[in-house]
Amino acid sequence: VQLQASGGGLVQAGGSLRLSCAASGPTYSSYGMGWFRQAPGKEREFVASIRWNGGNSYYADSAKGRFTISRDKVKKTIYLQMNSLKPEDTAVYYCAADYSLIMSTMGDRSAYKYWGQGTQVTVSS
Repeated sequence: VQLQASGGGLVQAGGSLRLSCAASGPTYSSYGMGWFRQAPGKEREFVASIRWNGGNSYYADSAKGRFTISRDKVKKTIYLQMNSLKPEDTAVYYCAADYSLIMSTMGDRSAYKYWGQGTQVTVSS
């Protein structure tokens, strides 16, 4: 599986961005994709994830109410719509995928085998 993330950029606090991640390769019943982010000097953390079949989505507390993850099964692409952005959202955002995800691992970065290259999101105050 190859993942290609895009859509990052510089935005003012309160603004919006939409990230995209296009995937290659097949999808199976336990396939899922997610977004993680890593700020300078911090560990990579979970943001949001989605199951390919069924579309169940999961969010970190920091993302709930502001971010929305979605998928386009035809394009094999996931999106992360980010609204009401804050300076603390500044990070490199990575998309990830795996074929063996279960509900309890949808937010566990160690459960994801495939990773994209990352896209920088910078939110100015």
